[in-house]
Amino acid sequence: MRENQLKRKLQRGEVVLGLFVNCSYPGFVEICGHTGFDFAIIDLEHGPLHPLVAENLCRAADCVGIAPLVRVGKNDSLHIQRALDIGSAGVQVPQIETKADAEACVRSAKYSPLGSRGLSFYTRAGVYTAAGAQITDKLNEESLVVIHVEGIRGVENLNEIVSVPHIDVIFLGPYDLSQSLGIPGQVRDPRVMDLMHQCIDTIRNAGKIVGTYADNPEVAKQWIDAGIQYIALGVDVGIFLRACQGLVKAIRTEA
Repeated sequence: MRENQLKRKLQRGEVVLGLFVNCSYPGFVEICGHTGFDFAIIDLEHGPLHPLVAENLCRAADCVGIAPLVRVGKNDSLHIQRALDIGSAGVQVPQIETKADAEACVRSAKYSPLGSRGLSFYTRAGVYTAAGAQITDKLNEESLVVIHVEGIRGVENLNEIVSVPHIDVIFLGPYDLSQSLGIPGQVRDPRVMDLMHQCIDTIRNAGKIVGTYADNPEVAKQWIDAGIQYIALGVDVGIFLRACQGLVKAIRTEA
């Protein structure tokens, strides 16, 4: 198994940039690596992708030296196990609301003695049995566990959530936070911003890494200045949409 360079960068305090991937074409992931992204989040929550497609996207990421993470649809042991068995660098788990949720996530993501992840070496992560039994400790060490706190209940329980060991990144979801405040989509509203800053302080004071989503570079820079290390800078389909809009607008306005 390869050393998880994304995890090393985070441990060194570096800011890392990635994006969410909804498209099935592996070439898009390779492009992300060639342009300098550090990671790609293969989206099995909101995206239409199948685990078999996700496995090939992980291969594409490995080809260009970026870390493939898989966002699962829910905090479920089978979903998490499959996301890791396909050889991803880590898993992102949405809607963590309590300490018990966070502990369950870790149990599903880690092999014994850290957790109870189902064990099979006949997987891409297990090198199809080529690596031998000692690989479980290495996989426990190298895999990233990213949990999403994206609702009021999670925020209220954040002091307990941050105490759970073996969680690498706590990802704040601004859109779901805005919805939980009754102002869906208004992610720049002062109420959302204030809540985000409170969470950042709590997470960093606990020695954990903070992540979030940013629609554009300006917003990303603001969150980096606030202490966020792990930035998901857009979604592949949204980036393509804006690029196409710009091309069409450039021609139409000249006509």
